Amino acid sequence: MTLSSIRPAKITAVLPGSLAEEIGFEVGDAIVSINGTNPRDLIDYNFLCADEFLELEVLDREGNLHQVEIEKDYDDNLGLEFATALFDGLIQCNNRCPFCFIDQQPPGKRDTLYLKDDDYRLSFLYGSYLTLTNLTEKEWQRIEAMRLSPLYVSVHATEPDIRIKLLKNERAGLIKEQFKWFQERRLQIHVQVVVCPGINDGIHLEKTLEDLAEFYLGEIPTILSAAVVPVGLTKFRPTEDELIPVSQEKAKEVIQQVQSLQQKFYQKFNSHFAWLADEWFLIAQEELPPASHYEDYPQIGNGVGSIRQFITEFQTTAKELLPEKIAKEKTLTWVVGNAVAQAFQPLVKRLNQVENLTVKLAALNSNYWGQEITVTGLLTGEDIVSKLQDQDQGDGILLPSIMLKDHDTIFLDDMTVESVSTRLNVPIIIVDGIADLMINCS
Repeated sequence: MTLSSIRPAKITAVLPGSLAEEIGFEVGDAIVSINGTNPRDLIDYNFLCADEFLELEVLDREGNLHQVEIEKDYDDNLGLEFATALFDGLIQCNNRCPFCFIDQQPPGKRDTLYLKDDDYRLSFLYGSYLTLTNLTEKEWQRIEAMRLSPLYVSVHATEPDIRIKLLKNERAGLIKEQFKWFQERRLQIHVQVVVCPGINDGIHLEKTLEDLAEFYLGEIPTILSAAVVPVGLTKFRPTEDELIPVSQEKAKEVIQQVQSLQQKFYQKFNSHFAWLADEWFLIAQEELPPASHYEDYPQIGNGVGSIRQFITEFQTTAKELLPEKIAKEKTLTWVVGNAVAQAFQPLVKRLNQVENLTVKLAALNSNYWGQEITVTGLLTGEDIVSKLQDQDQGDGILLPSIMLKDHDTIFLDDMTVESVSTRLNVPIIIVDGIADLMINCS
């Protein structure tokens, strides 16, 4: 990445009571350099700002350049937030995976929905998955020099020919050599395997998980955990692909196969090592494993144990926050994906134990994506309107914030919460987590 491509880090928030507020930073200012170095991203920013003495070049909102000197305690946070974590632009993906969700979207929506992220920095900062096929030698060197660990890697298959077939990239066949690179440098990764029936399932899935487990051995495991995820397909996917959706029968088969391997891994490592995403159990219509099964939830961000954790936290929080009675009668509709319909029934029952409160669960699939079974985060405004129009939604709709763009009110289909509320003629209450759900029910 050339110096000219590194843009000043634009400030979007100055935290109240912070050192930055005391100095006089304002929203719209931008950091050009720190101690003579142009930060590429939040990783550089955090690393450079750890020093006790800082010399900053700052571009103010009017375009004037200032030199700012700061003395502080080592590792003190300045209290700034930025428009993006990447000041030099996103490293995009050059693979052509047939199951890529970006390529399974309709055209004409907001530009950010079509960005193919394969950036190791977002993997390190936020746990997003990358393939390792797009890294230059310079980036490999930076990962080593800055000890960027753990990273999160999409594997899908360890057999070179199958991984090349899935990623449509010859460099995809180098994955086991790349694992050895991490191993030699004592750096760690979490991995995921997206199972595509007829391509990387069956004996290929077993081979992949066995190969991955070899890198769990040793004093410092290289591969910390593996998530097994079912392929997700939409009606917008390219018609020439060879993918088929996961059936209930296939889900049961994969559950049995992976659980057998889990027992083997547990005897060997005292850890299950490889985990099944919740979707497998929902598709198979089988009971989710108990909370103890997930150990320390190493793949929670990949939908592994997230429903079980939600249920557990719901039960605990209900004891603290749910009253026995509310003053006035209130009826609310809680919108979720139909994937969790069965699992959430006990939660709805608990909410309805509150006197004067009635909560109805609206468990929806997505006609927009063309999916029979839908996770909550993929529901769109169009889905909600089409499924709930001409029905009585009571005093309001409880809408999980996971359906919306971060810190915004826009669904994946670009509809806004306001437009959905207007079309259904009912208030919409955005709920961000379990406690917020219960507070809005009270």
